[in-house]
Amino acid sequence: MLQIFIIVAYFLAIIGIGVWSRRRAGSQDGFFVAHRRGTTLLITGSLLATAVGGSVTVGMAGLGFGQGLTGAWWLLVGAIGLLILGCFFAKKARVAALYTLPELVERQYNHRVGLAASILIVIAWTGVVAGQIVAAGKVLSILGIASVTSWMIIFTVVFVSYAILGGQYSIIRTDVFQAAILFAGIFVALALVFSQVGGLAGLRASLPPAYLSFPLSPEFDGKMLMSLLILVGATFVVGPDIYTRLFCAKEEKTAQLSVFLSAFLFLPLAFAITLIGMGAKVLYPGISAEQAFPQVISGILSPGLSGLILAALVAALMSSADTCLLSQSVILTEDIFKRFRPSFDEGKTVLLTRLSILVLGLVALGLAIALKGVISSLLFAYTIFTCGLVVPVIAGFYKEKLKVTSQGALAALIGGGVIGLVGKIPGLDIPLKQDLGLIGFAISALLLFGVSFLTRSDLNFKQISLKCKRQK
Repeated sequence: MLQIFIIVAYFLAIIGIGVWSRRRAGSQDGFFVAHRRGTTLLITGSLLATAVGGSVTVGMAGLGFGQGLTGAWWLLVGAIGLLILGCFFAKKARVAALYTLPELVERQYNHRVGLAASILIVIAWTGVVAGQIVAAGKVLSILGIASVTSWMIIFTVVFVSYAILGGQYSIIRTDVFQAAILFAGIFVALALVFSQVGGLAGLRASLPPAYLSFPLSPEFDGKMLMSLLILVGATFVVGPDIYTRLFCAKEEKTAQLSVFLSAFLFLPLAFAITLIGMGAKVLYPGISAEQAFPQVISGILSPGLSGLILAALVAALMSSADTCLLSQSVILTEDIFKRFRPSFDEGKTVLLTRLSILVLGLVALGLAIALKGVISSLLFAYTIFTCGLVVPVIAGFYKEKLKVTSQGALAALIGGGVIGLVGKIPGLDIPLKQDLGLIGFAISALLLFGVSFLTRSDLNFKQISLKCKRQK
């Protein structure tokens, strides 16, 4: 009963913050990028709360349960991605002072490439939002009063309402508190799990030796690590939710420092959550992998403490879900709808964005009910996105040096994205389906540079022909 009271109180508080923020969000700038006044504390907290969602709590504890210490790589590759972002691209992105990642792509290339990027992100990021919904359903189902699907619906209603009311202004301000609650909750849970299993020594004694292997193990080879580095790590180098945070920062140095701090904080979180999953393997070996974290909460914590940690987990899921949904909705409005109706004023734009939040939230809920897996939902999104967009965006920062063209970027985006999508269609049995993510990424790069070379050669040929005609 106490657990339910804490969760209901948290849900009501979140909606209340959204109502309070509705007027303060004010203009389009406030709703989309929180007036670009984010401090290092706010941006770091928001990056943490956004990244540490369903994949890092429920999903990564499940990886620890199923394969051991190498499950930490799911978040460690994110830390590597953030370090690359901070070293090379964070300042470049913030100085552009835009609203969305597709706007940056359009500035790098042209409006056609920007539109294609917008469509790809809206499709792919539905899977990210779905992953948070699935995780929330599994976490909240331990309360024992409703099914996983029922909780998925309730969670969707709450976070969609919150995003509609306050936009980025409310989200970025609550993220820092949610990140702090989550951080504390994870390490309290880890301490209690260790007290039950006898610490690291107890894990060594109770689990197969492969569970303590790192960085590789029999269950996790070099090919799998490479796949995670590319398909998951790259989304931290180029990701619409990450770049939205950079656009909210008050200046370039704030954006860069926040990225570095977040990468540093990822490290203890990665191992703590994985170890919780490994502890669950010892304590509850008969459960499913993605029930590891929820089972730990319900099995070894007191009602009051479990309610608080549940609230921490729901906070993480809420932050990831509403941030990704808002980013996706702003892209749908600003970069797709307004291309055809550029006359929309700020009021109509914000209203249309709120409607987009509602529609996309319902679509994500439908996908969540269909896929029913956290990691599967997220890999659906990351594979499509990484195969289509990562290489063109990174190359776009050095467009003149690399001599890439808009035609090459469009070919890379469409070709890579389609291959990634085909590899993640449920029930489709084709050769090399498991490797299509890496294949799509490689083909995206080949198309970018190959088509760019051909279009440059064609342009040079036309210029030479025109010069010869003029001389005659």
